Amino acid sequence: MTYAQAVADGIWAAGTARVGYIPSVTVAPIVTSLIASDGGADGSSPRVTPLSREEEAIGVMGAVAFTGRLGAVVMQDNGFGNALTALTTFTLSYHLPLLVFANTRGSLGEYNSMIHSISQPMPAVLRAVGLPVVELDRRSGPEDWHDTVREAGVHAVMTYRPVVVLGSFWNTDGKVA
Repeated sequence: MTYAQAVADGIWAAGTARVGYIPSVTVAPIVTSLIASDGGADGSSPRVTPLSREEEAIGVMGAVAFTGRLGAVVMQDNGFGNALTALTTFTLSYHLPLLVFANTRGSLGEYNSMIHSISQPMPAVLRAVGLPVVELDRRSGPEDWHDTVREAGVHAVMTYRPVVVLGSFWNTDGKVA
């Protein structure tokens, strides 16, 4: 099992009803796995939807909680700059469960020197605003990633709050994601 497949399977295993994603080459393998396992093709499926911006994804997928179910967002961590207001004033303030999986950028092997300024401080920023954050990297195998993502979704539902899982794909399957 690849890390990307483990994340996708973990999202579904958490009982997720709908997934929104922000298109990016770094999360594309996860999105492809989510869509394939949901019977879709060409970037969407019955329960997986592309969205244009991170704050839109937080709003749309956060609203899934109003149906009594769990929504999830798949994105890059540099998108939290766009998503923080929606995360703090909507999902966190209104006690809405939401599973967010974000591919981390800016660590070892990062080729884009501009990304470090937003991505490196992001775990601390997310924690500072009161969001639970779990970090995964190559020190854990795909099975652990699956279990951690699933448990994060279950925790979001149990605590009525968003939970963020940050996953660094560098040096996992021999590629970025």
